[in-house]
Amino acid sequence: MIVREQDNKDAIAFYRTALQMLEECGARYLLGGAFAIFHHTGIYRDTKDLDVFCPASEYPKILKFFASKGYRTELTDIRWLAKVFHGDYFLDIIFDTVNNICRVDEEWFQYAHQDEFLGFKINILSPEDLVWCKIYVQNRERYDGADINHLLLKQGKSIDWNRLAAKMDRHWHLLLSQLLSFQFVYPSEFHDIIPKWLFEELLKRAAEQYELPAPLEKVCRGPVIDQTQYEIDVKEWGYKTYTLKTV
Repeated sequence: MIVREQDNKDAIAFYRTALQMLEECGARYLLGGAFAIFHHTGIYRDTKDLDVFCPASEYPKILKFFASKGYRTELTDIRWLAKVFHGDYFLDIIFDTVNNICRVDEEWFQYAHQDEFLGFKINILSPEDLVWCKIYVQNRERYDGADINHLLLKQGKSIDWNRLAAKMDRHWHLLLSQLLSFQFVYPSEFHDIIPKWLFEELLKRAAEQYELPAPLEKVCRGPVIDQTQYEIDVKEWGYKTYTLKTV
């Protein structure tokens, strides 16, 4: 449980009501955020929100149902995020990531873990999907590298590394960077957790980059992991970046 009942009865009451309403409206969803971190690592965090992940087709149903019950709702960012508010507490309804890379689909449910939370049977993001989402959060206000290292420490021996590597294939540099971070943080653990075959494959790819010609255009992929601090590269220094989808 991500909030201890004796510590925050108001939060517990809201979460219980919210989960009941999600069941009543028939939404297909998974829990991420602090609850998923607790499930996979045992790390407790006091929090005022629940991260509810769902396919994009599900969030209108959720917003309409909560609005019909008097809750304030908000389509915060049509690319990936909506919210439901209740006083100081809220639900983040997440159906993608701001860079439109980690879109929630049926595979998330196939690999989800199950747990019980406040009397409800809940689908929880798999470690692979949780790492996949968090590895792109590398900005000044929030950096999820420690969360990922803790996930790898506690779940690395059971992680489907082939699946994670496939998900990260397009941006394998970020996975290699995270594995090097884990090796630095846990020098006594990485031998038994990080597959040598994967580490060697990614190092080989990194070395091969020097054998390839540089791109014809100046490219900055920084906005994929931080949408603010690399603005100057694109707006003033003439770098090209990915064209992120808006819908």
